[in-house]
Amino acid sequence: MSNVAVSFKYVQKKFAGAAETAIDQLSFTIHQGEFVTILGTSGSGKTTTLKMVNRLIEPDAGEIEVYGQAVTSFDVNQLRRKIGYVVQQIGLFPHYTIEKNIATVPDLLNWEQTKTTARIKELMATIQLPYEEFAKRFPRQLSGGQQQRVGVARALAANPDLLLLDEPFGAVDAITRKELQKQIKQLHQSLASKTFLFVTHDITEAFFLGTKVMIMQAGQIEQFDTPENIIRKPKTTFVKNLLATVYAEEEIWRQYQ
Repeated sequence: MSNVAVSFKYVQKKFAGAAETAIDQLSFTIHQGEFVTILGTSGSGKTTTLKMVNRLIEPDAGEIEVYGQAVTSFDVNQLRRKIGYVVQQIGLFPHYTIEKNIATVPDLLNWEQTKTTARIKELMATIQLPYEEFAKRFPRQLSGGQQQRVGVARALAANPDLLLLDEPFGAVDAITRKELQKQIKQLHQSLASKTFLFVTHDITEAFFLGTKVMIMQAGQIEQFDTPENIIRKPKTTFVKNLLATVYAEEEIWRQYQ
């Protein structure tokens, strides 16, 4: 398997009726094991980029590859079962127990029940929701943060090499969000070979989580580098202005210390 997890080559996308191009000649490479956060303002193209990886959105031109294979070479359902996907709305099935929610993809892949149950127990331990206590509960019986963790477990159930996360913590409160950020970072570190691609509009979140940060604006990449390199050497005016908003917020808090 290629050590390049995701590659875009001159990818373009313009939505019908839109005045501007959503994605403009986008090219980049993400290596296996990286945690890449995609940061940008609304309309920057970050979610469109993410959704083109698992073909929820199809590009107009260019090439997209996952582990060296063109995404168009896969049956679309086969591709999506190979890639974990977590969204802000979580999307748990309300009439399914937590156990059955996590089993969604293994069931589609016709895993043996003993294998599925073992995997569910393993994942529920990983996300700190013990099987004996939570497996038979329904989503409505869990907090927002607990539901989000189940969403991550469901995405990991079939052991995908690639996990896509689209602003997964945007709908939870600030304290829960901080805790989930710590947990997802620890989870990635414990799954060293897994590649995470995480969309956010929160600058602090992007720089805390990402081994690399991709900053997008108007369908193009402004800078794609490690958090340290971006902070030390911002390449464009947009990136400098983005970082300045963080420094301005820090100054507000310092006034009251």
